[in-house]
Amino acid sequence: MPRPATTAKRPRPRTHRTTKANGNVFADLGFSPLESASLQLRARLMAELIRIVRARKLTQAAAARLLGVSQPRISDLMRAKVEKFSSDALVEMLALAGIELEVTPHVARRVA
Repeated sequence: MPRPATTAKRPRPRTHRTTKANGNVFADLGFSPLESASLQLRARLMAELIRIVRARKLTQAAAARLLGVSQPRISDLMRAKVEKFSSDALVEMLALAGIELEVTPHVARRVA
């Protein structure tokens, strides 16, 4: 049985919206300036810990022993669940990994 003729639909033109970023994805997502600063700090600390675990080719169990936490905690770390970690906990894990931190305060680009 022959198929009925179909008319090809023209694809709709897509509209793209671009939002200028300010350097802090959390601020861009609408978090308050204080909360976005805290989230950004924790995300950076977590990124360094993740880099260390990968560079040393540690299993989650080995990373847990090194960093003084449980394996499920390392799983949360590797999945970048920033909301589950305090800055203090992340700094302690970095210290246990033999990493020293340098803090360089600077004036924010924009103050709310």
